[in-house]
Amino acid sequence: MSAVEPTIDNMANPALRYLMATRPAFLSVTLVAALIGLASACADGVRLHPLTAVITLLFALVAHAGINVLNDYYDALNGTDDVNRERIFPFTGGSRFIQNGVLTLRETAIFGSILMLLVMVAGVWLTMMSDASLLWIGAAGLFIGWAYSAPPCKLNSRGLGEFAVWSGFALIALGADVVQRGAVSATPLIAVSSYALLVTNLLFINQFPDLKADGVAGKRHWVVRLGHHRARWLYAIIAAAAYGWLVAAVWSGALPWLSLSALAPAVFSIQASTTLVRSSGTPSLLTPAIQQTIAAAVLHGLLLSTAIIVASIF
Repeated sequence: MSAVEPTIDNMANPALRYLMATRPAFLSVTLVAALIGLASACADGVRLHPLTAVITLLFALVAHAGINVLNDYYDALNGTDDVNRERIFPFTGGSRFIQNGVLTLRETAIFGSILMLLVMVAGVWLTMMSDASLLWIGAAGLFIGWAYSAPPCKLNSRGLGEFAVWSGFALIALGADVVQRGAVSATPLIAVSSYALLVTNLLFINQFPDLKADGVAGKRHWVVRLGHHRARWLYAIIAAAAYGWLVAAVWSGALPWLSLSALAPAVFSIQASTTLVRSSGTPSLLTPAIQQTIAAAVLHGLLLSTAIIVASIF
């Protein structure tokens, strides 16, 4: 067991225990998706409402936290995290809170359910402040997050995990935009698509260290179905699709030319892809590639949202 994994000793503080169970370090990808949604509203001349914008950002994070906790719960039920010996903590193999005895299955299920309930309450309030479509967008997002690992859907086990991740992050941006705009628009979907693809690549590369355990547990995602040798090429294809979408959106006039600044993180995607092609069968060597994948997605989203806002001002 890695020394940095959670244990009863280093998680003795109850508040810290429950906070860290949400895997807060990985919630930044949701924050950035919501920022893209807010930027999209700005791009069309919508004046942002500070209170609803802050509440949107906060509860988007709570939703992701709840999904993380429930994913740990359902992965404990199917046994994949229990048998994972090639995990790269903290990136793959779950939070280890259940496996290391920090939280029980019951405590994890209750905590995740409470977080999701809080999001539902906030979602109803935000719907009252904006548009009824938000209720359906939020419901779809929460369902996808739950169905990702929960039976009987188990989307990731059926090869639909990548689609679920892309859809989930697209819905975050769409919802954040609707809260400000008061109506559904194609603008946030066009803006967030490249970012959602790069976040999808984070899920995809994280499946390589978990390949053996997921296969044993019956999680038939594409890395399991194809094997690491063939699946490794899909990472570059997904990344190319992301940056290609951005260029096409700018070329068509759907995004401002300043958005091309978000191509800069492609260097991280290229480095990660190179490492994955070379070391896909050796999980212990993939840590830099996973870190580069996170950097590529987050930096891309921040540059993109900033470019959209700046272009809307000038």
